[in-house]
Amino acid sequence: MWKALQKKISKLPWWSTNPICIAGVLFVVWMIFFDNNNVMSQLHKHQELSAMLEKKNFYLLQIKETNKQYAELNSNPTSQEKFAREHYWMKRDNEDVFVIVEEK
Repeated sequence: MWKALQKKISKLPWWSTNPICIAGVLFVVWMIFFDNNNVMSQLHKHQELSAMLEKKNFYLLQIKETNKQYAELNSNPTSQEKFAREHYWMKRDNEDVFVIVEEK
């Protein structure tokens, strides 16, 4: 039985019986499937990073827009009045404000 096994082993390619190649293949399999930083977790982290970068760009644009509106409010009294009327429903003493809410 031992000689039959040796004959079968001798018919295999040289790299499949080399201990360094076997260790290398085992290392690659371990890194791809079983390690904490395997391929699937790396792909998930990459997708998460992409989503966070998109959110960052969105919020940077929002900050720029808000700063622009803030500068406009501080420099123009008519825009201050318009802002107060639209957002806080403020009115002058001699006028009435009617708020119409559309039902969805």
